[in-house]
Amino acid sequence: MSDNKNEWIENTLNPATARGARKEQFTTESGIDQDWVYGPEDLKEIGFDYNEDVGYPGEYPYVRGVQPTMYRGRLWSMRQYAGYASAEESNRRYKFLLEQGQTGLSVAFDLPTQMGYDSDHPMSLGEVGKVGVPISSLRDMEILFEGIPLDKVSTSMTINSTASILMCLYAAVAKKQGVPQDQIDGTIQNDVLKEYIARGTYIYPPAPSMRLVTDVFEYCSANMPKFNTISISGYHMREAGATAIQELAFTFADAIEYVKAALDRGLEIDSFGPRLSFFFVAHNNLFEEVAKFRAARRMWAKIMKDRFGAKNPRSWTLRFHTQTAGVTLTAQQPDVNVIRCTVQALAGILGGTQSLHVNSKDEALALPTESAVELSLRTQQVLGNESGVADVIDPLGGSYYIEHLTKTLEDEAFKYIDQIDKMGGALAALDAGFQIREIHDAAYKHQGFVESGERVVVGVNQFINEQAPDSGNILRIDPAQTKAQVDRLQDVRKTRDQNRAQKALENLEKVAKSDENTIPAIMECVESYCTIGEICDTFRTNFGEMEHKAGI
Repeated sequence: MSDNKNEWIENTLNPATARGARKEQFTTESGIDQDWVYGPEDLKEIGFDYNEDVGYPGEYPYVRGVQPTMYRGRLWSMRQYAGYASAEESNRRYKFLLEQGQTGLSVAFDLPTQMGYDSDHPMSLGEVGKVGVPISSLRDMEILFEGIPLDKVSTSMTINSTASILMCLYAAVAKKQGVPQDQIDGTIQNDVLKEYIARGTYIYPPAPSMRLVTDVFEYCSANMPKFNTISISGYHMREAGATAIQELAFTFADAIEYVKAALDRGLEIDSFGPRLSFFFVAHNNLFEEVAKFRAARRMWAKIMKDRFGAKNPRSWTLRFHTQTAGVTLTAQQPDVNVIRCTVQALAGILGGTQSLHVNSKDEALALPTESAVELSLRTQQVLGNESGVADVIDPLGGSYYIEHLTKTLEDEAFKYIDQIDKMGGALAALDAGFQIREIHDAAYKHQGFVESGERVVVGVNQFINEQAPDSGNILRIDPAQTKAQVDRLQDVRKTRDQNRAQKALENLEKVAKSDENTIPAIMECVESYCTIGEICDTFRTNFGEMEHKAGI
């Protein structure tokens, strides 16, 4: 038996004992060099201290989980991101998913809603209901949640530039159901900085956009204490080509910027810190992803405790939603996507996510069909109830490899954050194009590896089946649903109390020009059946619009 790792490697690399072994250096998807095997000397080399760096579940620095019981207490929230065609169709899909055992709703909005255009605006042509549900007024929102008790369901809404408006619409529907604001449970993404970096669905320049974000922080701290005011997202940056290291670094750099903006507003760190939440992707490299989630918890605990001086332990705890990686789905051999998503979901669970969405196998072709969505939900249910992965808290904790990878990811991500700090923070780095360039470079390298065959993508560059995918059983949007949506919007404009709506918009304009919190004025507008387009146009007039810059 070998006495140490070096002796083992020397013996193993001997041609007599390592016939056919792969001897080339290999790396994770993020480019982290990997050894053949890991042992205690590797942890000692990086200054790893188990008691200080890991600890137990529910204890600082929360590497092993933010709850002491984790899934032994209850399973993660099973959410299937959904929304398409119309409020009626999306409502039916939500009810179907709840009947199949989904434990939380996750709402996708179409591009016009994300960009602050009504469904009948010329810019909305061809996009209504295509990638999410169209919402133009409170009437749409009422239909979307008809028959769904908002005092019993937690809802996550993926919306950013118009986040404060959608939050007010949701609160208005809850009010009509008799649910007081202080009992509303849910999450709004509200993470506009990553829109400038990765997605592009921004409306206004960064300064007024940040104002709207902090307005939500301030309002909810006083009025909606159970509502998560932001879901700071690394998901979309990773989808754009970022590595796991960049996903951690850029997400937390944005989070630091949001915290600083709230503190500058005069908010106390512990008044809003416990309601900050995060949104990460689960990618293909199982162990790197598990380590990433564990590293994220330790990083956030340090940032909130040491950098910002938060005193409430709930402000130190990183709570996050995970979605499997849409960018890894292939139109070729789409059934293989089921295996990809299962591995990715397993990474999220082993990493200790609080909430999970598993993509559907047909999403590289179109919006998911009902049968594909059901299969994705069943994937979560099998993992949670049949696999045994939820029986033990952080079952990979203590692995030489996992702990080494966790610490490496953390250290490399903090190097990026230090670099961004020296540039003046995430906003200054964004203005210099730093994050965009770094992500584009990483995406270019990845594509080069795929095209050269160094990184295998089953069905794309190896194990190819020339048979074209079956496009007969995909979801298609009926144009009649778009017309019905436009007709309903125009009816709202005709039948509402015009005097009340006009006064509400005039008040919103007055507030936009002041330093007042905009949420009460937005709430007045949505309850007066003002449209999203009318509200956003009021802001456009006063805030201006951000021009799109090509990131080259």
